[in-house]
Amino acid sequence: MCDKKILIIEDEVKISRFIQLELEHEGYIVEKEKDGRAGLEKALHGNHDLIILDVMLPSLNGMEILRRLRQVSEIPVIMLTAKDDVMDKVMGLDFGADDYLTKPFAIEELLARIRVAFKHKRVQHEKSDVIQIGNLKLDLYKYTVSFNNEPIDLTKKEFDLLKLLMVNNEIVLTRDTILEKVWGYNYAGDTNIVDVYVRYLRIKIDDRYHQKFIHTVRGVGYQLKNG
Repeated sequence: MCDKKILIIEDEVKISRFIQLELEHEGYIVEKEKDGRAGLEKALHGNHDLIILDVMLPSLNGMEILRRLRQVSEIPVIMLTAKDDVMDKVMGLDFGADDYLTKPFAIEELLARIRVAFKHKRVQHEKSDVIQIGNLKLDLYKYTVSFNNEPIDLTKKEFDLLKLLMVNNEIVLTRDTILEKVWGYNYAGDTNIVDVYVRYLRIKIDDRYHQKFIHTVRGVGYQLKNG
């Protein structure tokens, strides 16, 4: 019996039911939602392993669900659409979709793509669940940070900012890039928020352990490097 849990966000009842039956036949645990906003809530809090996401949904479309989801989660997402439109596919992949299927599709193809998504996630997990730079270690899946194995207590946004800097080790990131990646495309608050959170990280890491990780590149942005 497969213990993988899949969420289907699809407003066409017949399609949703058909996919559900096929997935359950394969041993997957399946939940369904036909409304966009309710689907986003389930996606954020339902502890699923993969999401099958339609583009055209009531109350909130699939692209917006994906955009919001990617701010906090790397769960595999396979998008479905009735539109055979290259720009839709490009936008979905740019927003972080793992795969894309155009309706109508063969169920065997969907099942194959689900298997590929799970395999890719497993390989990613095995290769990159921990990032370490010097004595600073960040675990992407346990959501922990430590220095010399001493835990560092970070807020969600502090963790996301540090993760972005560590993943891009020694690459200079502009404030606009950081703002977009950590706070999202539609953030409308004070742009100085990046500087504020960099200061928080420096207090909790650089100052506390007397080691300079986060460097300011004047007129450009920030860079994380060891020393």
